[in-house]
Amino acid sequence: MFKKILVPVDLAHLEAIGRSLTASADLARHYGSEVCYLGVTTSTPGSAARSPEEYEQRLREFAEQQAKVHGQAVRVHCVNSPDPVADLDEVLLKAIKETDTDLVVMSTHLPKHLDAVIPAHGGKVAAHTDVSVFLVRPEDHSA
Repeated sequence: MFKKILVPVDLAHLEAIGRSLTASADLARHYGSEVCYLGVTTSTPGSAARSPEEYEQRLREFAEQQAKVHGQAVRVHCVNSPDPVADLDEVLLKAIKETDTDLVVMSTHLPKHLDAVIPAHGGKVAAHTDVSVFLVRPEDHSA
């Protein structure tokens, strides 16, 4: 059913995307899909890497680790952007086409009142593509 799964990854915040990583690995195993980890970085040094080349290398290492743990085919798609937060929706939509993705699995946040003014990335991506988008909420530790 799904041949290529795109998973946006923020190497600086891996703890926040654990559930989407597990979901994408389970779906890949079930459907025999390839998983493509998408990383978006800048030319300026950041907490995850000092350069786009270093970021891409770290993303490759992350993907290889995921492949060993979950036994799935993986690849990476790294994009350099002057403003990853502002450009993320467009980057995701372009990456879906470039990677021939048919399912996006991405982390999201719990709904907030601010979403009426600044919509979540997942909802915008789902509204502007014809591929399936699976939004994975973080665990709610307040209960």
